Amino acid sequence: MKGAAHALLISLCMTIIITEACSIAKSSSNSKSAPNSAKTAYSSVEMKKRQSIVSYAKQQIGAEYHYAGTSPKTGFDCSGLTSYVMKEFKIKLSPASAEQAKQGVPISLDKVQPGDLVIFGEKNHIQHVAMVVERNKSGIYCIHSTNSRGVVVDNITTSKYWQPLTLYARDVISGQL
Repeated sequence: MKGAAHALLISLCMTIIITEACSIAKSSSNSKSAPNSAKTAYSSVEMKKRQSIVSYAKQQIGAEYHYAGTSPKTGFDCSGLTSYVMKEFKIKLSPASAEQAKQGVPISLDKVQPGDLVIFGEKNHIQHVAMVVERNKSGIYCIHSTNSRGVVVDNITTSKYWQPLTLYARDVISGQL
C-alpha cells in the first residue's frame, strides 16, 4: 500500500509541475500584449539597452553633488544625474524629480529592472529620485546623487535612511525604445 501511495503522490506532483510549466510558458508567450506596468520580462535587446544605461550611469560615480546640477563637470543633483544619463540614450526625461515621478509607467518595486527610477519622499512630497542598478536577493541597488556623498550606489532596501522614504518606481525606458 505504501508503494502505491508513493507512486500516486509522485504522479500528482508531476501533474502539478507540468501544469504550472505550461501556464508559465503560455503567459510568457503573451507578454508582448501585456501593458508595460504588468510586464515582468523584457526582450534581450531592451535588457542590453538597460545595461548600457546603467553602465553609463556608473561612469558618473564619484561626481560631486551640486544643487540643480546636470553635468559631471559641475556636479549633479539626483534628477540631474538621471536626466543626464537618459539624455545620452535619447530618452526624454525632465530634469526635475517631481516631474520624473510622473513620467513613464508605474512598476512594482519587486519587479524593477536596471534603469527604472525609484521615487523617494513623504506622502505627496517628492524628495529624491534614483536609478536602479540591480535587483537581487539582497535588495534593490540604486545609483543616485546625494548631497553628502555625491554620486554613489546604495542598497535602498536595507538602508535605514532610504528604505522608509521609498515611495514607488517608474519604468521610463520601455515606452521610449
